[in-house]
Amino acid sequence: MASSTSLPAPGSRPKKPRGKMADWFRQTLLKKPKRPDSPESTSSRTSQPPSQDRLSPSLSLVTSPSLPPTHASDSGSSRWSKDYDVCVCHSEEDLVAAQNLVSYLEGSTTSLRCFLQLRDATPGGAIVSELCQALNNSHCRVLLITPGFLQDPWCKYQMLQALTEAPGAEGRTIPLLSGLSRDAYPPELRFMYYVDGRGPDGGFRQVKEAVMRYLQTLS
Repeated sequence: MASSTSLPAPGSRPKKPRGKMADWFRQTLLKKPKRPDSPESTSSRTSQPPSQDRLSPSLSLVTSPSLPPTHASDSGSSRWSKDYDVCVCHSEEDLVAAQNLVSYLEGSTTSLRCFLQLRDATPGGAIVSELCQALNNSHCRVLLITPGFLQDPWCKYQMLQALTEAPGAEGRTIPLLSGLSRDAYPPELRFMYYVDGRGPDGGFRQVKEAVMRYLQTLS
């Protein structure tokens, strides 16, 4: 006797239950296919600049160029507009006394910048040019007036060059009288007070104070 249950035909797929088939159909409809990016959308994204929060490493490491170091007193003072604070004018025979004066001024707490001819002049330079340049590049001029100074034509030349700026250069030319009496004081300097070098320190302290007094007017 043939069974009432019919078998599926060969090659036919079994039918899914209606509940599962409805779920599968719903999930298939909810899945949206991905659209390929169009050239316009790609170019619009690439043309936009990167935000500041996401800079590339190369840009984040770029820093502004460092400024050259400056002197602490460069601002608010014209002292550094010249190469030297003091130009010591002396004769050749008074070189030792001039060196002692320069050592005192440079070794003090003020650290004054001094021009000493035989030490700081350019080798091979013309004497006249070097002397004039030293005077122009110094704020103050110390005239070491001795018997040798009065006999040296170059010392007299420097003295006259320093006086060309008077009276507008008040306080810049500082005569230091050493080994001479007051009567031997040069008549060209009669309108200037001088430092008496007969003291225990040779007048070096007064010279330093006179230089510092003038430099303070530059600030």
